[in-house]
Amino acid sequence: MTIERGRAECWLTDMDGVLVHEGQALPGAADFLARLVEAGRRFLVLTNNSIFTPRDLAARLSRSGLQVPEESIWTSALATADFLASQLPGGSAYVIGEAGLTTALHEAGYTLTDTDPDYVVLGETRTYSFEAITRAIRLIGAGARFIATNPDVTGPSPEGPLPATGSVAAAITAATGAKPYFVGKPNPMMFRSAMNRIEAHSETTVMIGDRMDTDVVAGIEAGLETILVLTGSTTAADVAQFPFRPSRVLASIADVVELV
Repeated sequence: MTIERGRAECWLTDMDGVLVHEGQALPGAADFLARLVEAGRRFLVLTNNSIFTPRDLAARLSRSGLQVPEESIWTSALATADFLASQLPGGSAYVIGEAGLTTALHEAGYTLTDTDPDYVVLGETRTYSFEAITRAIRLIGAGARFIATNPDVTGPSPEGPLPATGSVAAAITAATGAKPYFVGKPNPMMFRSAMNRIEAHSETTVMIGDRMDTDVVAGIEAGLETILVLTGSTTAADVAQFPFRPSRVLASIADVVELV
């Protein structure tokens, strides 16, 4: 099924590689967001990054010239907090992460503790502490369940790749034998929780992403129409290597505007 102009009621879009690249808005991103508002479409901007709160991200996007209200941003941290609140309301967690994750869990009614928590929750952080990782390993060994915000093994920086959540999770798994449940992309649960947030239905929702192995596969598994844009990780030549296909492949977000 292909996306017809004006048929989609709700839109989910990845952030990095679709709307922005290294802090700069990509051509067409501002027009796309303006068109969503003009057409009265419900939408969310998604990111696997759990460091920042939606308010932080809205401010960062604003500096790039993109106006996205904080309530229209959905992070892997929010999806993780949403998941845990549904699994064990009012539970407790030992958290390795930054404000994006700790704030989301706190607002979901979770107690943050390093003593006998229900869960160890691992997210992105700029400074992974050997002491914190050791504590996580011991708590998991004592029975805490292991959750991670996303499986990305590296993150970008001006100097080159940085170890990210997936890499640290692998180290904890090696030490404990416990594999985490990853909530963020490519787990389609992140998209389902996003759709619940805006009361969207899979039949009339489109996902835009720049990665076949996270955005597109998760979109397909969540039952969504999918658009791959070629301004991020996946190139046109890469697409044929995957055993699944997006609904459309477009050069950039500028080409999506006319579909809204």
